[in-house]
Amino acid sequence: MSSVVPKDSIIEYFAKAANTGDFTLDITLNVNGSVISGTMISAKKYFEELSGKLEDGSEIAQKLSEDLSEASEAADSHDGGEANFIHMKNTRVYCGDNKPTPSKGKILWRGKIDQIDGFFLGRISESKNSNDNSKKS
Repeated sequence: MSSVVPKDSIIEYFAKAANTGDFTLDITLNVNGSVISGTMISAKKYFEELSGKLEDGSEIAQKLSEDLSEASEAADSHDGGEANFIHMKNTRVYCGDNKPTPSKGKILWRGKIDQIDGFFLGRISESKNSNDNSKKS
């Protein structure tokens, strides 16, 4: 007996909206015990930004950058069918009570929609005064 877990249709709807329009969304995901927080972007934007991170590197990095640029064009021509992946920027991954990994930089993240256990709208942001429990009036 196989136990196929269906992907969340709401998250898939958000991913389709991002992929077919100029739609971004701050979202926090629960994935296998980790919390992943960032801004959902289109597959095209994800591949463009990933390509840009590699374009000034070695010859191999430049070739990868070109291939990713082509992938972004292919993602743009996607017909809006089924979405299997979610793409995020400015991502932080939280495991337990530790600080997020990575804690600095603009991190891109790609994950399988059918691996997401839950979500809420909005991003987790670190407060500079997280240890200050005093109330201000």
